[in-house]
Amino acid sequence: MNKSQRIGVLGGTFDPIHNVHLAMARAAIKHARLDKVLFVVSGRPPHKSTGPCASAENRFAMAEAATASESKMEASRLEIDRGGVSYTRDTLEALSKQSPGDTLFLILGFDSLLDLPNWRAPGRVLELARILVVPRPGANGQVPTELEGHYDMLPFEPVDIASTTIRQRIATGGSIEELVPAPVVRYILGKGLYT
Repeated sequence: MNKSQRIGVLGGTFDPIHNVHLAMARAAIKHARLDKVLFVVSGRPPHKSTGPCASAENRFAMAEAATASESKMEASRLEIDRGGVSYTRDTLEALSKQSPGDTLFLILGFDSLLDLPNWRAPGRVLELARILVVPRPGANGQVPTELEGHYDMLPFEPVDIASTTIRQRIATGGSIEELVPAPVVRYILGKGLYT
């Protein structure tokens, strides 16, 4: 019988995945003593009005490349394979059914925590996972009272790096080496993404 694990769930478009995503996962692993962090690459996120710039397959391949040398990190294509709009509740339900003994931890930016009451079935999200919150630059506000006691703030220095900025740098011929893991840089350049 397998020992139950503490699993972090970090969802996103990862368009592209970058060093801050990995730093967030490392902070969660250390703070919450996680056995693993799953980078769940979204198929079609409900909160993005325009679609991702890279295909789901390319975004998954980049997440896989970024996490390949990290023993406690793994790329997941759960939402891509499920198809349709990706809702966090559905992802957590699926992960809970796959490994019923595991404890799930949803890793969110502070801005997403503030918006969580507007998500589909927020109460169920809170039942399925403990929330680990990453401070975000410029994100502030009053945490809704219904979320009190359901989250922990991670000790993390907010860093202002956005995938949008990385895509813009690539499009204008700028360097991204300090922002993106080397295997991901090679993948982006090899595939000619974001140009």
